[in-house]
Amino acid sequence: MNMIIRTYRIFILLAAIIQLKSTCRGQAVKYLSQPLITGIYTADPSAHVFGGKIYIYPSHDIDAGVPENDNGDHFAMRDYHIFSMDSIGAKPVDNGVALDLKDIPWAGRQLWAPDAAYKNGMYFLYFPAKDKQDVFHIGVAVSKSPVGPFKAEKEPIAGSFSIDPAVFTDNDGTSYMYFGGIWGGQLQRWASGKYDANGSKTDLHQDDAPALSCKVAKLSGDMKHFDGPVKDVVIVDDNGKPLPGKDHDRRFFEGSWMHKYNGKYYFTYSTGDTHFLAYAIGANPYGPFTYKGHFMKPVQGWTTHHSIVEIKGKWYIFYHDTQLSGKTHLRNVKVTELHHNPDGSIEMIDPFR
Repeated sequence: MNMIIRTYRIFILLAAIIQLKSTCRGQAVKYLSQPLITGIYTADPSAHVFGGKIYIYPSHDIDAGVPENDNGDHFAMRDYHIFSMDSIGAKPVDNGVALDLKDIPWAGRQLWAPDAAYKNGMYFLYFPAKDKQDVFHIGVAVSKSPVGPFKAEKEPIAGSFSIDPAVFTDNDGTSYMYFGGIWGGQLQRWASGKYDANGSKTDLHQDDAPALSCKVAKLSGDMKHFDGPVKDVVIVDDNGKPLPGKDHDRRFFEGSWMHKYNGKYYFTYSTGDTHFLAYAIGANPYGPFTYKGHFMKPVQGWTTHHSIVEIKGKWYIFYHDTQLSGKTHLRNVKVTELHHNPDGSIEMIDPFR
């Protein structure tokens, strides 16, 4: 399996070298979309429409001088900036620092991909961070404004772990949090139900067993706690069989999102080391979800992370790549239209023209 992982990395490196050589020869890479934000580096964009306005909740990438490794220590983010847009095509407004690491009592380091939600006149910012023992949990911060500043709760959400919170609110007003990521996201270290500090750095190393699952939990009415057990988000093939750990092209890695279209629940996610965005469809927020395919090809850079939102009757995907820096830890947010086909499938998106 390590040989497979190394092969994928070599493939991505060669692709990056080819792109760089093309640029040096004057054959510039042609991107599908251009960066939305150029003043700072941003990634992992969670987009929402609140009060008719578009808000983007991204990670804030910085160059902290940390060497790159498989744990993702080079992703050493320390705060969140929130951006607002009147419409697609408008210039995003940077509303400044909404939450800083130093103002989160329980957090030690690494503010990774966040999400946000609104309920009963309050806005909630959900974020993963490592605690003082270097274990990822998910926190929540509250504000009366969609752009903050946000005040963090004194402790992470009880029962939370790993990374990449994504909150979906169904038509009945019930909200659910999807979360988790393997490798640096530490999901594999919680396989027993308790954190194993000496656990695997990648996955379970059980290729023929069902792959590690994203997690889902219903949120309480105050949006600050889990209301019930944490459950597995099971992705199955057309025969109802869970995807195995060795299926790196299809299995879940990180970066989940949920959107609802024509009464069906679309669970979308990153395959991580194979760099695709994939989707699976279910009949309810808990699944199971039947795998349907890839819907976005690999972007420039190692990571791929997205959100999908409906804006004025059209669907858009917010994502990131490394166009501005060429460095995997210094990314930039982009947006392009997303299309559902008449049969319910999602049209393939190529991030390069």
